[in-house]
Amino acid sequence: MLVIFLVCALFASSPVSAIWPFPPKRFSKNALLSAGSLGVEGRVVAFGDFNGDQFLDVMTLGSDQRTLTVYLWNHEAFVFRSSASFQHHERVYNVVPGDFTHDGTLDVLIMSQNVISSQLSLTLYSAIPGGGFSAQPITTTSSSLSQPIPLDIDGDMKIDLLGSLPSDSSHLKVWQNVWNASDPSNMLYDIVDAPLYDAQCKLSNPHSNAIVDLNGDCLADIFLVCDDSSTQKSYQIWVNDKEKGFSLAQTGKLPGGTQSVTFADINRDGTVDMLITTCTSVSPSTGLGTGCVFNIAYNQQLPLCAPPQSVFFGKPVNGSSCRKPEALCAADPQFKFQFSGDSYVSIPVSDILSKTPSGRTPSLLVMDTTFSPSIPVPPRLGDMNLDGFPDLIFIAGTTQDRLRTVSIVLSERCGKGTVGCANGALYGWREVKKDVNVLAGINDARGVALLDIDEDGTLDLLVQRTGDQGEGNVMFIQNNFYYDAFFMKAILLNGACPSGSCTPSGSGAPYHPFGVSYSGASYKYTVLDTTGKRSAAQVPQLPQTAYQSLLTPYAFFGIGRTNNYIENLFAGSTKHTQEHFINLEMVIPNSKLVINPSPDNDAWRKELYLRPGEWIPWVGVSVVAAMVGFAGVAIILHLNEKREDEMERRRTSHHINFDAL
Repeated sequence: MLVIFLVCALFASSPVSAIWPFPPKRFSKNALLSAGSLGVEGRVVAFGDFNGDQFLDVMTLGSDQRTLTVYLWNHEAFVFRSSASFQHHERVYNVVPGDFTHDGTLDVLIMSQNVISSQLSLTLYSAIPGGGFSAQPITTTSSSLSQPIPLDIDGDMKIDLLGSLPSDSSHLKVWQNVWNASDPSNMLYDIVDAPLYDAQCKLSNPHSNAIVDLNGDCLADIFLVCDDSSTQKSYQIWVNDKEKGFSLAQTGKLPGGTQSVTFADINRDGTVDMLITTCTSVSPSTGLGTGCVFNIAYNQQLPLCAPPQSVFFGKPVNGSSCRKPEALCAADPQFKFQFSGDSYVSIPVSDILSKTPSGRTPSLLVMDTTFSPSIPVPPRLGDMNLDGFPDLIFIAGTTQDRLRTVSIVLSERCGKGTVGCANGALYGWREVKKDVNVLAGINDARGVALLDIDEDGTLDLLVQRTGDQGEGNVMFIQNNFYYDAFFMKAILLNGACPSGSCTPSGSGAPYHPFGVSYSGASYKYTVLDTTGKRSAAQVPQLPQTAYQSLLTPYAFFGIGRTNNYIENLFAGSTKHTQEHFINLEMVIPNSKLVINPSPDNDAWRKELYLRPGEWIPWVGVSVVAAMVGFAGVAIILHLNEKREDEMERRRTSHHINFDAL
């Protein structure tokens, strides 16, 4: 009777659910679908969790390039709601969200035009617990026009800055975080020499500087793009040696015509590779490149050992030819990048894209000239189909038709129609043409970014538009393709409020430090596919923040098809302790992992949030139906047994004992 009551309650909870107990799906078609502007107006310049509810919010910049507005995500209404808004006194170039005051709330650092044209003003708007920003911003020493990048230079997990001063652009400086909430002077940064000894680098403007692990020890290194005396740019890789500072591990010339460098584990081997975009020329008026090429420089490190040797007979990492699964965060001092040979692949953009209806070959959009000054538009790398290999998203257009459309190129196993399969590569790229009609209808795109709308476990698109089509400046694209694969989201916090709850000074309700954006974290994991083959992958967290890079504060990675847990998930911080990383075993896929290490000791707080899937109600119905079925079978068997007992009793009562006669 209890089972029947539960079933009736499930179907009779409301007039609608009396007919069908499940809410209708918001997006039902298996395709990329338009979600509209979702209430956002203006140019999106930053992502962040501004209210700490674990849903991604956005910050926009008005057409005056001074008005900044925070839009908070409303999960129930599936829309962004306008929240705090303020006007900066100078024209804004870039916005960097982060917990600069180390109190568990999300502040914003504004890089704006200085009255002296060769300088970049740096202004911090500190967040107020409960919402909004302080009306008294904190100013600090200006930098050169080459935008500084946030990083943790000294291992205290506070946000420092690396850049150069206007008076001496050839020597790198660090804006060292010395914030003390009880200090009435409100001094945020102290300018010191960068611990990059004998560094000679004039930062490019624009540049692709990054804080990302490149030698495999799960500790973020520094990648710099420098201007040489020649027109060709150079790069420097500085390896993090903790208390010893940074050591120069590799330097060299970037390919001619380099426009941007993007980082991701492109071949899923457990190392971070480079995607270098080059063009022979770029139009200063349209931002379109000519002769553009996608170049992949694969990170050459110790490969993952193949079982069973890796499990039972693996040698130590030092001096061995492979890396054991439990040693994913051991540094490989012999790592290297080469721009020739088998570890370097060049793919002309014209080989990827199909021609326009007018018969013209599209070009790559390299610079967004609608913003002043023009900002780079790098290609985006993200796993849209959850197979474990990052896909490529970029904007292409033509000068004659003035079209600017978004193109998606999926990473696929090499075969007919895939490009980039030279030098024995197993995976190449193929342009998506089916069920992406919504992208074909956008002809005024000027930027694209990847994010997870409503935290549903898929990478969706944010398309920035010029508004020439009269459909607004922002469009969100819902990735509603069904993929038989798993995902994982992870965010490593900055150690503020290590207990998991922050208590504001004075009066105010406690809050969680979920909103901080922390650059330099790194994740490595191993997983077994359905055939039992083990693979490793690496994903950086927020490696780039300059020039409105629009990267999410969390790391999102596809796992592919698997019937098991994630074997080992390593999460690395920038702490200068002996163990700057942790290893989590048997992590449940399709979940979000929140990690908060304490900067003072080795305590790590870990929280795992499972995403309720659409199949959960069906599991409930299946369980209830199975219980009803089992109850029915038990009742029938009970009645049959009772009937047989009654018949047996009657036969016994009519039995005549002839021996007694």
